[in-house]
Amino acid sequence: MSRRAAVLDVDGTLVDSNYQHTLCWYRAFRSHDITIPIWRLHRHVGMGGDKFVAAVAGDDVEERVGDELRDEWERLFDEVIDEVAPLEGAHDLIVALNERGHPVVLASSSVQKHFDHFVELLDARELADGHTTKDDVEASKPEPDLVRAALEQAGTDEAVMIGDTPWDVEAARRAGIDTICVITGGFSEQELRDAGAVAVFESLVELREKLDATL
Repeated sequence: MSRRAAVLDVDGTLVDSNYQHTLCWYRAFRSHDITIPIWRLHRHVGMGGDKFVAAVAGDDVEERVGDELRDEWERLFDEVIDEVAPLEGAHDLIVALNERGHPVVLASSSVQKHFDHFVELLDARELADGHTTKDDVEASKPEPDLVRAALEQAGTDEAVMIGDTPWDVEAARRAGIDTICVITGGFSEQELRDAGAVAVFESLVELREKLDATL
């Protein structure tokens, strides 16, 4: 019996990076004398950087300094990337998906160098059947391009997204698949269910324990 593919988000789902992303965006904006409340920045983490600036600061800021903000964010994140650690159970979840015959594709809004670092942290390079990053598509989440590219790599539309933000849920919905969420990215169970998640778990450990009933 063929198994549904698992399209796995990385930031906030497999590695604990959402708050580092938030602070680096905050500092990047401040370097241009723009102050965005940290809570608002966090609410948009999980959205690709190509969409992020306009979403939190407006089209005018995007047009004026969008590329500069992204470059500064990247520089700042490079400085703190060693603070990022895998979330408990991340490697074991990927192993469990492999053992059950689910194709695994890592789908990340990260730039390639950050993605490569996280894959090494997760010891997941040989476990994944494919991967895609923001560098591979024209538009990142919440556009469905990243998820569609992952489905192409999986070779099937019979799949489920595993993520941590409403942006994951929206991108997956627009690509025609459901999303299972964990709250490790800092969004509540209710927020994720309201966005359309079909199931929400406290941790990757809990998800792995209930994998057979969920997938």
